[in-house]
Amino acid sequence: MKALVIYTYPNHKSLNYAFLQKIIKGSNENPNIKELQVLDLYEEKFDPLLVFSEHKRRRDMYRDPRIEKYRTQITWADKIVFVYPIWWGRPPAMLMGYIDQLFSANFAYRDKKGLLPEGLLKGKSVVCVSTMKGPTKYPLLWLNNAHKILMKKALFSFVGIKRVKFFEFGNMESLKGKQTKKLEKIYLYFKRVDR
Repeated sequence: MKALVIYTYPNHKSLNYAFLQKIIKGSNENPNIKELQVLDLYEEKFDPLLVFSEHKRRRDMYRDPRIEKYRTQITWADKIVFVYPIWWGRPPAMLMGYIDQLFSANFAYRDKKGLLPEGLLKGKSVVCVSTMKGPTKYPLLWLNNAHKILMKKALFSFVGIKRVKFFEFGNMESLKGKQTKKLEKIYLYFKRVDR
């Protein structure tokens, strides 16, 4: 299995970065994960802005040479791991800009006759590791699970990815947030995951 970890947080002295380190450590100790790549969107200075004109159209993004490197990474990966905070009930704008550009027509999906398109990323799996200041149940109870619906149904299912696992960790700014226990949970998951 080849794993691509997409890290989206601007601080390397953060809990999100600690989760990234546990993912890397667990993956490196897992005999099922043969190769690992990490993409740090902030370090990479990824440009999340979409710019279109009469010469650059959304429907042609799958050919944009600026993001060919990132398309190659997604094609290469069997498992895609996203590490990010939940801000205002959703992933950060940096990650959404990456998704807007990479999960484009004729790369991630293809329009066809009928209601839904053909997902072109079938066979891949996704893990979302997210943190938030609020309680763990906040997205479920107050936002009707908007974060998971956005990521699983509106994005991953649309492009053909059916195996999606979420780790949503709440109360992460609290002294009672059990951060050490949650970091260990992530480490053990990536040490043992087999698909």
